Amino acid sequence: MSTDTALPELTPTTALSVETVQSVHHWNEHLFSFSVSRPDSFRFRSGEFVMIGLQGDNGKPLLRAYSVASPSYDEKLDFLSIKVEDGPLTSKLQKVQPGDNIYLGRKPTGTLVADALLPGKRLFMLSTGTGLAPFLSVARDPDIYDMFDEVVIVHSVRRVSDLAFHDELAGKLADDPLVGDVAQEKFHYVPTVTREPFHTTGRIDALIEDGRLFAGLPSAHGFNPETDRIMMCGSMEMIKSLGAKFEEMGFPEGSNAQPGAYVIEKAFAG
Repeated sequence: MSTDTALPELTPTTALSVETVQSVHHWNEHLFSFSVSRPDSFRFRSGEFVMIGLQGDNGKPLLRAYSVASPSYDEKLDFLSIKVEDGPLTSKLQKVQPGDNIYLGRKPTGTLVADALLPGKRLFMLSTGTGLAPFLSVARDPDIYDMFDEVVIVHSVRRVSDLAFHDELAGKLADDPLVGDVAQEKFHYVPTVTREPFHTTGRIDALIEDGRLFAGLPSAHGFNPETDRIMMCGSMEMIKSLGAKFEEMGFPEGSNAQPGAYVIEKAFAG
């Protein structure tokens, strides 16, 4: 454990393993990502989240839900997080360094998974901020490219520096060992910035309304509930407003028990 973070030693429990931080990347003063060791017994579906955390001031585990950002076949587990100065967990988590330990829940879960969607032709993953995380996992899942002809990540942020993993996504995941080739044909990335100049600006709903969201796709048409499938993760404002619109358009919400045309995730880090 690094000495300057002075984090306490952690003890595994029946619900939590203790993992080692392997790398940390600070995108800007508000956003960072990090990788931790993965237990041999840890299995998850691309798009699921898990509880992670540190020891709280009361000596007990302080946990929050984080989507796994790495694909299910990766030997490590990646996470994407905001930095909240007075956040109970993120105020401490943003200071972790390689060699530090964190808690990792043993049971991942979530609805942003292929199992919760009906078969379709296009998959749209609509995200704001750190809501991008589960889609980084889904987009690198080989099975997704067997299920869909087009796989689209839309990422809306306030500032250009908030576009985490921009270069990898703009490069169509070319360096990925399993999906790099097929992603060149099927994967599409639509970043948009709301508060700074960028080649695409405006919120996701605006891009849908004026058609810019679809302009660069092989099938440049609006949403069709018969063939399009949608995942949403990010701000509750975005999820509620777009969810209502999709319902009006005839998109039924899906779940693990009852697959549908769109799914959302409500678990957030804080």
